[in-house]
Amino acid sequence: VQLQAYGGGLVQAGGSLRLSCTASGIIFSGAVMGWYRQAPGKQRELVASITSGGTTNYADSVKDRFTISADNAKRTVDLEMKRLKPEDTAVYYCNVRSMFLPRYNYWGHGTEVTVSS
Repeated sequence: VQLQAYGGGLVQAGGSLRLSCTASGIIFSGAVMGWYRQAPGKQRELVASITSGGTTNYADSVKDRFTISADNAKRTVDLEMKRLKPEDTAVYYCNVRSMFLPRYNYWGHGTEVTVSS
């Protein structure tokens, strides 16, 4: 199983970025796909998640600014980020984990997002 994330970069505050994650070797069935981030000196935190049934969940800090979407057939999960703030600066990771047995939990490599003030 591989999760390939891309789309990070440097953007000014107030700008937008779109992160994409493509999975291979796995299907999005009975799974939760998510984006996490880890800022320097901080713990990794959930940014947004979406189930294979389409239920979404967002961290309070990104609600109304970020939108997560998934294409189960293409096995992609995207994170549209708008009105970015310097505090959104972090390494972003995509994740796919099972909701049922058998259990699995896969991480992609990180993609760095830097928001300048």
